[in-house]
Amino acid sequence: MTLLDSAIFGPLFGDEQVNELFSDQAFVGALVQVEVALARAEARVGIIPAAAAEQIAGVKADKIDIVALAQGTVRSGFPIIALVQELRRQVNAEAAPYIHWGATTQDIMDTATVLQLRGAIALLRQRIGEIARSLAGLADKHRATVLAGRTHSQQALPITFGLKAAGWLAPLLRHVERLAELEPRLLVVQFGGAAGTLAALGDHGLAVMQGLADELKLGAPALPWHAQRDCLVEFGGWLSLVTGSLAKIAQDVILMAQTEVGEVGESAEQGRGGSSTMPQKSNPITSELIVAAARMNASLLAALHNGQIHEHERATHGWQVEWLTLPQMVQLTGGALKHGAYLTKNLQVDGAAMRANINRANDVILAEAAVFAMAKVLPRAQAEELVKKACAVAVVENRSLIDVVRELAGAAVTAIDWQALARPENYLGASQSMIDRVLEQAKKL
Repeated sequence: MTLLDSAIFGPLFGDEQVNELFSDQAFVGALVQVEVALARAEARVGIIPAAAAEQIAGVKADKIDIVALAQGTVRSGFPIIALVQELRRQVNAEAAPYIHWGATTQDIMDTATVLQLRGAIALLRQRIGEIARSLAGLADKHRATVLAGRTHSQQALPITFGLKAAGWLAPLLRHVERLAELEPRLLVVQFGGAAGTLAALGDHGLAVMQGLADELKLGAPALPWHAQRDCLVEFGGWLSLVTGSLAKIAQDVILMAQTEVGEVGESAEQGRGGSSTMPQKSNPITSELIVAAARMNASLLAALHNGQIHEHERATHGWQVEWLTLPQMVQLTGGALKHGAYLTKNLQVDGAAMRANINRANDVILAEAAVFAMAKVLPRAQAEELVKKACAVAVVENRSLIDVVRELAGAAVTAIDWQALARPENYLGASQSMIDRVLEQAKKL
C-alpha cells in the first residue's frame, strides 16, 4: 500500500476519479476488455471460431476471483496466467482454449495500461481546462492591478497581476498542445506475441493487431513495443511538466501569501489551512500539496527513465519499474490538478496590498523607468549613476525614488513629466498586449 491508498492521506494527494482508474477492479476490467477484443478480432479474420469469440465476449470482469488472481501473480510474477484460468471457467469447453490465443502476457497488460491512461487523460485534460478558464478570468480581471514584478525575489519592475496570471496560464496551454501531439504515439495497442513476431498467427498477425486496435478504438503501431518504452516515458515527462507548471503557480502563491507580503490568499474558506496551536494561521496547504506532488513526480520521472532500459526483445525488470512509477505519477498529477482547480477558482487577490508593497519599498521598481527617462536629457552613464545614487538615498531617507531623482537632477532638467514618471501604471510595457495574446490562445481550448 502506498500513501495514495491511505484513507487518511490519500485524498490529500490524489483525485478520487483518477485513482479509481488504477484500482485493482479497474485494471482487471481493462485486462478482460483486451482479451475480449482480441477474441473478436481473431474471429473476424478466421483465426478462432466465431462461436468461441461469442462465448468469450460474454465473460464478466466482476466474476474474476481477485484473491486467486493475487495468488497467481505471486507465483508467476504476472496476473495473466491466473486471469486466463479464471476466464476459461466462464466459457464452455470449446471456447476455453481460444482465450488469449497467440498473445503474450505483456500484450494484454500493456494494452490494458493504455486503456487506463486513455481514461486518465480525459480527466486530466478536463481539469486543465477548468484551471485554464479560472486563470484566464484572473488575467482579464486583474490586467490593470499593479504589483511589483520580482526577480531573484527582489522588487524589479512594475507588472500587473493579470500578466502574472497569464504567465501561469501559458504553460498549461502548451501542455494541452503537447498532449495532442503525444496521444497518437501513446494510445496504441501492444500486440506481438512471445517475441514480437506474431508467428503464432501466421500470415494474419498484423490483421489481428489492426482488428484489436479497431475493437478498442486505439491506434496500431508499426511493430510491437515490448522493449521500446519511449512513449510511456514521454507521457511521464508530460505529467511532470504539468505538475511542475502547477507548482510554479503554487510557489508564487506561497510567497505572495506570506504575512509580511499579504498580496494573495488561497481562499476565503473558514478553517482551511488552520493550525492546531496558532489561531492566527491560515497555512497555504493547497499550494504545499501541489509543490510536493511536483517534486515527487520529478523524482519518479527519473525512475521511469531508468525503467526504459529493456534488454533484447522482452526485458527482466524495467517493466516492473513502470508499474511502480507511472500509475503513481498519474495519480499525483490528478491530485495536483484537483488542488490547482480549487486554488485558481478561490484565490483571493489584494490589489491594495500589492500597491502598498511597492510604496513601502520607496517605489524603487521605477529605477529603470527613471534611467530611461533621464537618458533622454543626459548621457546614459550619467543618468544611471544619478538614479543609482537616488535609490540609496530613497531607501535611507524612506522617500519616494522619483522625488529623490527629481531633486538630484536639479532645475536644469525640465523636459521630464515627473508626475507621470512616478506612476507604476505608466511603465508596464507590452503587458496588455501579452495578456490579450495568451487569452486569445486560451479561447481555443
